[in-house]
Amino acid sequence: MSHRNLPRCTRRRQHGLGALAAILVLVMLSTLAAAVIRLGWGSQTATAQDVTSARALRAADAGAEWGLFQAFRGTWTACTNESQTLNLVAETGMLVTVTCSSESYVEGQTETAGVVGPRSVRVYSIEAVACNGTAACPDNTRAISPTYVERRRVVRATD
Repeated sequence: MSHRNLPRCTRRRQHGLGALAAILVLVMLSTLAAAVIRLGWGSQTATAQDVTSARALRAADAGAEWGLFQAFRGTWTACTNESQTLNLVAETGMLVTVTCSSESYVEGQTETAGVVGPRSVRVYSIEAVACNGTAACPDNTRAISPTYVERRRVVRATD
């Protein structure tokens, strides 16, 4: 029996069912594709933030080492709240603000019977703040940005 001999109501039920199924499949595939893209984008964003964070930490470490060198052998021998910004943008994409402060203490007791007497000790405090900002770190104008990263390293040493 050919479809020409079928009653009209039967033919109408068969038409459009394939189109409806195709639309349903397309909607499901597009939803799945959107979910995959969203997961991939989130993963890439998290990876980029991890890399930027690691660079900021290494830049802060470098700034602390540079500050120690300046305090012991360089130009910061007084080390009285001196501060300088290192531009490491070309190497790491980071700016580093290094601050040096120091305090003197007397250590030991008075000299008696050949025992060494008091000794003056200077304690240096070096603070290095690295960020991917555009001005000196910390960059409070960019701190609300989701791509802003800041790392701080504090080092104390005595002479």
